[in-house]
Amino acid sequence: MARRNLPPPRPRPVAAPSPFQSAPTVGASRDKRWRHVLIGDAESPHLLKWARALAPEVELWVASSRGFAPGFDGLVPSWRRLALGAEVAHGGGNVGVLRHLPELARWLRQVDADWIHPHYLTSHGALAWAAKLGWRLRGRLVGSAWGSDILVTPRRSAALRWLTRRILRACTLTTSDSEHMAAEMRALGAREVRVFPFGLERMPPPSAGKEPWRCFANRGLEPIYRPERVLEAFAAIATVQPEAHLVVANDGSLRAALVSRAQRPDLAGKVEFVGRLDAAAQDRQYARATWYLSLPESDSVAVSVLEAMGHGCIPILSDLPANHELVRPGENGLILADGQWPTSGRLQPLAERAGEIARANRGWVQAHGLFAPAVAGLLDRLGQLMPASRS
Repeated sequence: MARRNLPPPRPRPVAAPSPFQSAPTVGASRDKRWRHVLIGDAESPHLLKWARALAPEVELWVASSRGFAPGFDGLVPSWRRLALGAEVAHGGGNVGVLRHLPELARWLRQVDADWIHPHYLTSHGALAWAAKLGWRLRGRLVGSAWGSDILVTPRRSAALRWLTRRILRACTLTTSDSEHMAAEMRALGAREVRVFPFGLERMPPPSAGKEPWRCFANRGLEPIYRPERVLEAFAAIATVQPEAHLVVANDGSLRAALVSRAQRPDLAGKVEFVGRLDAAAQDRQYARATWYLSLPESDSVAVSVLEAMGHGCIPILSDLPANHELVRPGENGLILADGQWPTSGRLQPLAERAGEIARANRGWVQAHGLFAPAVAGLLDRLGQLMPASRS
């Protein structure tokens, strides 16, 4: 539980921060004196991952629209945290979080942060923008887009598009996990956009126990992720390879319908639903699977796809622009347009090169998909953008 009475403000340094190294390394000496506030859903493992990357480098504060995952307890002191306790629905539509604006704004004014960093722009970004505007906060905004807040929400109405534009223009800098989404953000009026995948915290070891026709899927069992299409794509694989097996992790509103579909003769005994898994259990599933299926209707570069590639899986993905930044169809995975299915002619050449593809996909993630170097570069840029005097 967050403590609302903050300690007295400490003296603020007036000297400019030391220049960061041009090739930053995690753990390098930094000016840890600036105050950096994350705003998001701190029950999400994704915000926790950001906190783990930032906490060693800055004086980190966190405001959560809900509560806090246990991992925050040893990372950010309780007196640097605020839990708003809002009801947050899966998939957006969380206008109710705006009721907590006055509480958040008063807390932010006491914190007096240098950088205010909302995650998911059309909910937490709206809170941060309104707080800065209405309460005249000193801190600058750095916003991180997560996907549907840019690729889906602004298309729902003119009002939401207007709101997204205002938030993006208010941010000194924004982050995107794909070039495709970054282009959308710039078209909506974003100023400086820094692009990097929401990548892995560490590389997993190479897998020595992959099963040739074992498939894994772990996106949410919600309409936007189209898990029913995952089952139909797997049914096509099972037609080609009767020994194929699919493990479906995660949960959601479509689970009962999916379980029912998996009981039909073409899938009976071939699909296993395992629910939500912790990181270690997911790693074990990735390590055993040769194929990874992710077929949402909208997406940017998904961390689960990067995880699968890091574990040497062959991805089978929907035909979305961001997925083409990861997969060259027929070379290191498959892209399925609507109405297309994995056929023997497309699967077999990949299966015959599974070991080569695993090494290539792991190499790409090692070079481009690790999170810590990307965050280090972001902090370098934020340091350059800070005013010389932070009185």
